[in-house]
Amino acid sequence: MRYALHAEWTKLRVGSGTAPLLLLAVVLTAAVSAATAGTARCPGPGCGEDGVRLSLTGVLVGQAVVAVAAVLSVGGEYATGTIHTTLTAVPRRLTAFTAKATVVTATVLASGTLAVLASLLAGRLVLPGNGFTEAHGCPPLSLGDGPTLRAAAGSVLYLALIALLSFGVATAVRDGATAIGIVLGLLYLFPVVARVVGDADLRRLLQQLSPMSAGLAVQSTTGLDRLPVGPWQGLGVLAAWTAAALLAGGLLLRRRDA
Repeated sequence: MRYALHAEWTKLRVGSGTAPLLLLAVVLTAAVSAATAGTARCPGPGCGEDGVRLSLTGVLVGQAVVAVAAVLSVGGEYATGTIHTTLTAVPRRLTAFTAKATVVTATVLASGTLAVLASLLAGRLVLPGNGFTEAHGCPPLSLGDGPTLRAAAGSVLYLALIALLSFGVATAVRDGATAIGIVLGLLYLFPVVARVVGDADLRRLLQQLSPMSAGLAVQSTTGLDRLPVGPWQGLGVLAAWTAAALLAGGLLLRRRDA
């Protein structure tokens, strides 16, 4: 396993294009979060805005880059044929699968932490000037606050789960473009369909099943009773989608020719 981990880490750094994409995800997430914080307003007490969630809006955009990076970590090898070299060097396919997934997860956790911290820092600096003050019931953002810490840690875990979901799908379908389409469809199609559905119960069910809508519930720090699913329960929904993708990818990698 040590050899496989070292090999995957080397490939990620020098060959797959994953590292630059993860850097882009950090910059894009922080930039979108800062822009959102700059346009948000809380004109008076009880304005009803969730400053923490606003400051983490960039995750909605950054997750797409994370998904593409995770897909390319395995899809690129299928496209170039180097997957044969990988499986020759590491004949135990599940070992190779686990090593690649571990490296992807570790790098996304690191980049996701940077992205989330930068987003919260932007919110802490920008939001008070837009009315998000203690006088309006919005204290400065701080990781010392339990709900804020949960939203921050949950957002990092969310990005890691998105990466693993994408990795599992890419391993299963063995085509980067197809995998990216499937993952982005899963993330963004559910919320669109939920918005146009007229039946309130069906809309709530779709929100509860949506990997993105359910998973991002972990960012909410206010109005939790109005959420379709609780913060940690929502992250559990995303974890279930991820586990299914990884199971499918691992089984197919083991049973079929590369």
